[in-house]
Amino acid sequence: MNHISSITNDKQKNSREWKEKNKKYLNQLQKFLDVADNINEEDLRRNVITQMLKCDAILTELAEIEFNKFYNKGKKVSE
Repeated sequence: MNHISSITNDKQKNSREWKEKNKKYLNQLQKFLDVADNINEEDLRRNVITQMLKCDAILTELAEIEFNKFYNKGKKVSE
């Protein structure tokens, strides 16, 4: 793994921490995975889980962008 990949992986790990500590998120994720486990066709099961995780990653990124916008806006107001 090169240095840039290591930095990117660290950044991605840190950006997920806030949601991965959230019990509601973890419960819903577990429920999804339990339902997905009932999909008999292995390829379909993998595709469904992979697609959900991609959507989750995009939603996380969007949430963090919006949070940073509000944070920076509030920071400017307080200065």
